[in-house]
Amino acid sequence: MGKLTLTTFLTLDGVMQAPGGPDEDRSGGFAYGGWLVPFADEGMGEFVNELFGRAEAFLLGRRTYEIFASYWPLHDDPADPVPNKLNRLPKYIASTTLKDPEWGPAAVVDGEHLQAEIVRIKDAMDGELQVHGSGQLAQWLLARDLVDELNLLVFPVFLGAGRRLFPTGGLPTAFELTASRTTGSGTAIHTYRPTGRASFGTFAD
Repeated sequence: MGKLTLTTFLTLDGVMQAPGGPDEDRSGGFAYGGWLVPFADEGMGEFVNELFGRAEAFLLGRRTYEIFASYWPLHDDPADPVPNKLNRLPKYIASTTLKDPEWGPAAVVDGEHLQAEIVRIKDAMDGELQVHGSGQLAQWLLARDLVDELNLLVFPVFLGAGRRLFPTGGLPTAFELTASRTTGSGTAIHTYRPTGRASFGTFAD
């Protein structure tokens, strides 16, 4: 069986919105798009290449799929694992509105059957079913304990506004740190595996 991995770029205050450019996602009046770019470095690139090298398929939200579809087909490079995998591997889009995805190979998975479809897809593969970005989908998956591995790339910048990965009301969950590294620009990359519900205690005698 494969595993579902979720990879997210985050600011110090947990913002995940529009890391790659000013016009990537202006929803909610967000004006800080492109906050990741000044910190992109060789260390980040090495991790991303390793990550995409393990991909067997992708699970994406509609917005992220459309952002990727407008960029990666125009920047294809079979020698680069990122565009090579994104342009050629199966892409499953969680959406109730998208009907005919043009950037393939791709299939739309209706939200009502998404959990069962994820199990079916994982059963048929050995590698990683990777989720990138896709904020609403990521929150939905975390709330249902469907994420097998979580990669957080935390960049040294604070914004004070924007969509966050972990909203109020999420399930209290404990994680085990399985890998960690820091890039030259100060980006902290952590890989976590969920271990179950969070436990609580006290330091009082």
